Amino acid sequence: MAMKPKVPVREQEPAVRATNFEEVCYGYNAEEAIEEAQRCLNCKKPRCVEGCPVSIDIPAFIQEVKTGEFEKAAKIIAKSSSLPAVCGRVCPQESQCEGVCVLGIKGESVSIGKLERFVADWSRENEIDLTGDIEKNGIKVGVVGSGPAGLACAGDLAKLGYDVTIFEAFHESGGVLTYGIPEFRLPKSKVVNYEIESIKKLGVTIENNVVVGRTITIEDMFENEGFKAVFIGSGAGLPSFMGIPGENANGVLSANEFLTRVNLMKAYMDDYDTPIRVGKHVAVVGGGNVAMDAARTALRLGADTHIVYRRSEEELPARVEEVHHAKEEGIIFDLLTNPKEIHVDDNGDVCGLTCIKMELGEPDDSGRRRPVEIPGSEFKIDVDMVIMSLGTRPNPLIASTTIGLEVNKKRCIIADENGLTSLDGIYAGGDAVTGAATVISAMGAGKNAAASIHEYLKEKFLNK
Repeated sequence: MAMKPKVPVREQEPAVRATNFEEVCYGYNAEEAIEEAQRCLNCKKPRCVEGCPVSIDIPAFIQEVKTGEFEKAAKIIAKSSSLPAVCGRVCPQESQCEGVCVLGIKGESVSIGKLERFVADWSRENEIDLTGDIEKNGIKVGVVGSGPAGLACAGDLAKLGYDVTIFEAFHESGGVLTYGIPEFRLPKSKVVNYEIESIKKLGVTIENNVVVGRTITIEDMFENEGFKAVFIGSGAGLPSFMGIPGENANGVLSANEFLTRVNLMKAYMDDYDTPIRVGKHVAVVGGGNVAMDAARTALRLGADTHIVYRRSEEELPARVEEVHHAKEEGIIFDLLTNPKEIHVDDNGDVCGLTCIKMELGEPDDSGRRRPVEIPGSEFKIDVDMVIMSLGTRPNPLIASTTIGLEVNKKRCIIADENGLTSLDGIYAGGDAVTGAATVISAMGAGKNAAASIHEYLKEKFLNK
């Protein structure tokens, strides 16, 4: 019997979406979701669950979608995930749950991510309450950062009865979900804000404009505020640069700063006065999801945009879907290409980028083939703006103000598999521990730490 093909997802036309910030992907409607769910084999040993960093019972929720029981599906997902509408949009499902789906061996895997997104959107539109009954235990837990790691940890601890307070440095909550991922991939008011409000409904308090290490220290939390455990999910917001000539010119900036101005400070909207510089010809250096986000954002703000990446397309770290969307929208990919020098005019502004062609040599520590320069292959790209998207590192502020908190040479906090740091009662997870990674891996770390914190506090305070 021939396998049914995957139900395609409706999207905005590339020529239209390249000029707006509306969501690219429309998602499934009820009929499409039911049809796609019918493809699931409901495996006895579901590898998809093992492939999910937050261990959602994927076959169980898909079985409910098959019969139109969307509320039951939402409740199954809610047991494992605090941010289903976010994950359904930005998770790299192709390398996780869908990557190990049995159907994918001979055909196309089930669209697990699009089904999760449908269920989450349906439950939001139908105002389904997923809070459940919570019995409070009166024990206070502090969480640093309201990004995916902090939100996942806070949500799980609140469900277990703890009084959770999140301390967020920015004036808006959501971390990278709010300042990093563009509106056209992850709508803020509709999706991010709603899911944050859902976590608040569990009893979580979020205090904004609190810079831990400045406004309050972790020591204060324990000694003066009565917290019994703290989770650090402060992310990795410190950008990296190449150290090439001309990098200090006007018009060179990090993808982090560029995306923060556009996403958090709404620079793309006419009724906001956020200053933003957008060149007519922009080069984005890097090949990850953040590079794709920056390039697609610059394009929507009117720039001709190049992605400059030193390896080949096969090694691009970005999701296949993001690369596909970028190409459809007209972004030019300069692959096996590495910047050597940024040219600066008499006013100190960017006026060009000299690059060199690369070839792939032997594999390096990451297992990917190392790019090697081809002598004499330099060429110049005509650009007036360069956006560096070379990964980010954790800000050292928390580690430098918390005596005894161990970090590695990249200034990432050292934590074991349970999220425990070198200090008793202090846990950490997400990008603050791993360096820049995915939303879902940060959520997995937050969930994992929440379970460890619960065990620790149960032993210390609840069993007495």
